Amino acid sequence: MNKQIKTWAASLLAVAVVGTAGVVMAEENALGAQAAAKDSSYTIEEMLTYAIQDEYLAQAEYAVIIEVFDVTRPYTNILRAEGNHVEALLPLFAAHGVTVPDASPMAGQAVIPDTLEETFAIGVEAEQKNIAMYDAFLEQDLPDDVRVVFENLRDASANHLAAFERGTARDGTGNRFGSNRSRGNRGANGIGQQGDPADCIIA
Repeated sequence: MNKQIKTWAASLLAVAVVGTAGVVMAEENALGAQAAAKDSSYTIEEMLTYAIQDEYLAQAEYAVIIEVFDVTRPYTNILRAEGNHVEALLPLFAAHGVTVPDASPMAGQAVIPDTLEETFAIGVEAEQKNIAMYDAFLEQDLPDDVRVVFENLRDASANHLAAFERGTARDGTGNRFGSNRSRGNRGANGIGQQGDPADCIIA
């Protein structure tokens, strides 16, 4: 596990671990895609804020999964990709005079289930919501620089979604993604073996 991932995970382990699949973030504190879904028209400030919040939330979620379940790919690759998404958004805040939101409140929003298998379902749901958020934003009248970034991030999230869908399929057949792994059983795992399509996720 590299230094950046260890730093993220260490800062997030204070998060309450909740054994509930299918719920990605706490409903009472809607942020990111969850907050964006409550409306259909947005200002530039709102769109940038929701977008970076959602990327922060994904970083928080995946970093804790890496630490709790002692896994690597696809989560480590996707976590790095989420960092790239944040970096792609930051220049837009400066260009459009919007204040960058604080990432620290995101730590309290992560929801981690009891088994590794369930984390893939959570990843599927998170990426589906992220894609829907960018699709909604792309229906707005956007500056060119914002549109290009949102399109790129939506397309990258489609790659992440495909990786998580492969994970749920493999867990369903009981093979190397470790569908029986739980927080109480954290030995070596087979995630990300040579040839895994998720190995190449960097977007």
